[in-house]
Amino acid sequence: MYHYKTIILLLVMLLNHSLFGQNKEQKTEIKGSVTNYQTGEILSGASVYIKGTSTGAVADDKGQFLFTADKGTYIIVCDFLGYNTKEIKINADKNQIINIKLELSTQQLDEATVSARAKDANIKEINMGVERLTIKEIQRLPVLMGEVDVLKAIQLLPGVQATSEGGSGFSVRGGAPDQNLILLDNTTVYNASHLLGFFSVFNNDIVSGIELYKGDLPLKYGGRLSSLLSVETKSNIPERFEATGGIGLIAGRVMLEGKIGEKTLWLVGGRRSYVDLFFGLSSDEAVKGASLHFYDLNAKVSHRLSDNDRIELSGYYGKDVFGAEMGQFSYGNATASLLWRHSFAKKIFSKISLDFSNYNYRIAADVGEIKVDWGAGISDITFKADFNQNINNWWNLNYGVSSIRHQLNPGNVSLTGISDYRLQNNNSLEHGIYLSNEQQFSEKFSLKYGLRLSIFQNLGKTTSYKYDENHEVVDSVHYGSNKIYNTYFRLEPRIGAVFLINDRSSVKANYAHNAQFLQLAENSSSGSPLNIWFAASPNIKPQSVDAFSIGYFRNFKDNMYETSVEAYYKSMNNVIDFAEHADLILNQYLEGEIRTGKGKAYGIELSVKKNTGKLTGFINYTLSRSERTIAEVNEGCTYLAPYDKTHAVNIALNYDISKKINLSLTWVFATGTPTTYPTGRFEINGEYFPIYSGRNEYHKPDYHRLDISVNYTPKPYSKKRWKSEWNFSIYNAYGRKNPWLIRYNQSDYPTPQAEMTYLFRFVPSITYNFKF
Repeated sequence: MYHYKTIILLLVMLLNHSLFGQNKEQKTEIKGSVTNYQTGEILSGASVYIKGTSTGAVADDKGQFLFTADKGTYIIVCDFLGYNTKEIKINADKNQIINIKLELSTQQLDEATVSARAKDANIKEINMGVERLTIKEIQRLPVLMGEVDVLKAIQLLPGVQATSEGGSGFSVRGGAPDQNLILLDNTTVYNASHLLGFFSVFNNDIVSGIELYKGDLPLKYGGRLSSLLSVETKSNIPERFEATGGIGLIAGRVMLEGKIGEKTLWLVGGRRSYVDLFFGLSSDEAVKGASLHFYDLNAKVSHRLSDNDRIELSGYYGKDVFGAEMGQFSYGNATASLLWRHSFAKKIFSKISLDFSNYNYRIAADVGEIKVDWGAGISDITFKADFNQNINNWWNLNYGVSSIRHQLNPGNVSLTGISDYRLQNNNSLEHGIYLSNEQQFSEKFSLKYGLRLSIFQNLGKTTSYKYDENHEVVDSVHYGSNKIYNTYFRLEPRIGAVFLINDRSSVKANYAHNAQFLQLAENSSSGSPLNIWFAASPNIKPQSVDAFSIGYFRNFKDNMYETSVEAYYKSMNNVIDFAEHADLILNQYLEGEIRTGKGKAYGIELSVKKNTGKLTGFINYTLSRSERTIAEVNEGCTYLAPYDKTHAVNIALNYDISKKINLSLTWVFATGTPTTYPTGRFEINGEYFPIYSGRNEYHKPDYHRLDISVNYTPKPYSKKRWKSEWNFSIYNAYGRKNPWLIRYNQSDYPTPQAEMTYLFRFVPSITYNFKF
C-alpha cells in the first residue's frame, strides 16, 4: 500500500510537470552557474536576472541557476554581496548556458568573510528552524585548550544544549544526542568526538561552514527525529598552492591545498594532539610508556569532467588512543564519499554518491597471563541519487532515492585460553524514496511540501528472541544469511509555508513527521565511546515524532539586525529508555532491557543577531520542557527527559578593536539537568543502601560560564604570502565550579554527604595560526 501511494504521488507530480511545460516552444531557457573567479568557489545566493526586469533566479546551493524568458536579445546581470557586478549580453533565440565568474570587489578583498546567502534570506526562505555558521564566525569564538570546535559552536544556538560540561555531545529541542544525524560531506559520522567528548572530529581548517536543521529535515534525509547537522569541507580551493595551520596547547594542525591543471582541485589536512610526546621526559616508568593522543586526516579531490559534470572524492580517518603498561583503548571513525554532480540539458541537476562510514572501538589488555581483546562498532555502505528540477515558480521539484546497508557489531571478546565471547552481528537495510515541491503562489506566499517513504528491513544471519511481559526470553527463531525477516514501512510527510508581511518581516510555519530506526544504548548523559548502536526489530518499534513549529522573523536597518521568535511542539512515540540498572554492554539479550513509551517536548526560542559593524554577535534565549511517559519506568509516572533544561541563555559577541585586535566573549547559562538523588537509606548488617527519588525528580545546580578570547594579527596589511595570527583564550573566566558529577557517600554517618566533581576552572590557552 505504501508503495502504491508513493507511485501515485509521483505520477501526479509528473503529470503536472508535463501540463506546465507545454508552452516551452515560445520560451528559451537561460541556465548556468556562478563561481568565484579567483578560487572557483560556488557562490550560492547570487542574483542573476535580465537587466531592467524582474525575470531571473537566485543561484542554489550548487551555484546553479535556471529561468525562462521570451526569445530575444538581453543583458544578463549577475550580482553578489562583496563582488563586482557583471553584465553579459546574450542572444536568446535558443537555450543558453552561461557560466559566470565574479571577481571580489576591491573593498571586499581585505575583509574576513563574504556572505554566501542573500542578506534577507532569513525572511524569504521557506525553511525555518535552520541555523548556519560560517567557519570565520566559528573561529572567532573563544576555545577550550586552543582547539576551535564546530560542535561547541552549535551549542550556542537557540534550542541546542550541551549534554555535559566541556563535551561535544548536544541535544536539540529536548531530543537525545542519538536523534541527531551528523554528516561530513554527506557521509554519516557516528561518533563526532575526540578525547572522550571534549573535542570534535572536525578540523576547522578543512571546514567551510555548517548547517543545522532543527526538526524540519530536508526530505532527502531520514533516520533521525531531532536534527540534521551538515558539515561541509572547503570547496573554495585557491588557484595556487596554499598552506594553513596552527599550533595550540594540546594539538597542532596543517592543511595543504591547490590545483592540478585547470580542472582538478585538491586538499589534504591533518591534526594531532601531542601531550603524550612529553611523557618521555617523566622519571616515572609507567608514565614514560603511556600514550594519550588523537589524530585525524582529511583529503578531498574535485575534478571537472565538463561544463555539466564534476566528480568529488573525499575521505576522513580519525582515531583516539589511550595506552598504559597493561593495555590500550582506542576508538575512531572512517568515512569515504564518491560524488558525481551532473547538469542535464532539460533543467535537471543531479547528485549521485556512494558513501562509506565506519565507527569502531577496541580494548586490548594483558591481565596476568590472559590477553583480552574486545571490539565493537558499526559500518554503513550508502547509495544516494538526488535530483533537482526547477521548472517554474510553481514547480521546483526535488526527488531521489537512497539505500543503506547497516552492519552493527555489538561486541566480540577474545580471551587467551578461554572460549571467545561473540555477540551476533545485526544487519539491516534502510531505503528511502522522496518527492517534494516548492511552490510560489505570489510574491508574498510560498509553500513547500513533500513525502518520504522509508523502508527498514532486518537481515539474517541472526537469532531473534521473543520476550514475555516480564522481558524474559521465551522463544527464539534462527534466520539464515541475508534473509529478510522483518520490514517496517513509514510515510514521512512534511510541509512548510512562508508569508512575507513586507520586505523586512515574515511569518513561517511547518510540520514534519520523522522516523528513526537506529539508536544508542546509553544510560549516561555525558556519553561514552563504549556505547553501542542497536536497530529496530520485531521487538523494538521505530521511534517517530510529529513536530510542529511557527515563527515570526523581522530584520532591521537594512538587514543589519536579525530577530526571530520560534515556538515548537513535538509529540514522540516509541521513545527509548532502559530498565533500572540495565546491563547494556556485551548483553545478547539487550532488547529485554529496553522500555518504550511516549514523549513530548515544547518550547519557545528568541534570537537577536547583529551581522555587520565593529560589534557583531547574537543573543539567544530558549524556554523549553521535555518529558517522557513510559509504563515500566518511574512507576508509569511522567518524568523529565535527561536533557531537559527549562531556561537557556547564550550570548556571543565579537568586537573589532582595530585591524590588528579582535575581542570575543561568550556567556552561557542553563538550568541544571534533571537527575535522580537518594532521598533516604536503609541498613543491613552495618551496610547502608540508598533509597532513590523518582526518575529525574531533581535538578543539578544551574550551569553558567564566561569565555573570553583575543585575536591578534601582527601585520594585517602585509602583502606577503605568509600571514599569521595569535589567539589567547580563557575558558570559564570567573572560575565557576559547574558540576560534572554529583554522588553521595553512603558510608558517612549520620547523614550521607554530597560530593561534587567539576572539570574546568580558569583554563587559559594560546594558539598560533599561520597561512602562506
